[in-house]
Amino acid sequence: MKSLNATIFAILAIFTVSITITALAGAEQPNVKIVALGASNTEGYGVAPEESYPSQLQALLKAKGIDASIANAGISGDPTGSMLARLDKAVPAGTQIVILQPGTNDDRYGLGAEREGNIAKIKRSLSARGIKLIVIENGKLDELPRSELQPDGVHFTAKGYKILAERLLPEVIAAMGE
Repeated sequence: MKSLNATIFAILAIFTVSITITALAGAEQPNVKIVALGASNTEGYGVAPEESYPSQLQALLKAKGIDASIANAGISGDPTGSMLARLDKAVPAGTQIVILQPGTNDDRYGLGAEREGNIAKIKRSLSARGIKLIVIENGKLDELPRSELQPDGVHFTAKGYKILAERLLPEVIAAMGE
């Protein structure tokens, strides 16, 4: 009888620990999963990873009490065709919002004619998956202070990326509420 009671107790203890671990693992998952997809200005070219706009935007959301994680899927030099090709891998299941920054690499590589078509395909793919999309067009980047560009005249300083994150914050919050 003692052996049976000990076995039952051990099973109950394992079951309780299992439920606790599952609950804790679920508690660690952010409520909102966001992917920043783009090229060098998404990656945070020339600054530390925590100074990129995706990292700074995540910090701004957390400061507002919003439990969100932003995966940085920016790759320097990436044209929109490459973004489209890696879309399914870069945007995992469970993602609610994608921030797309197509950049200017298509023009740089002579692929400008493909840019709009690739962006449309990205939009359709994300829409079919129920993922909201925010697009950072080049005009929005042109609105940022030119004084916050790195010496190359293309990439932003840490302060420039912070300004971009601050300007994106209301759009991201609005997308969460839709």
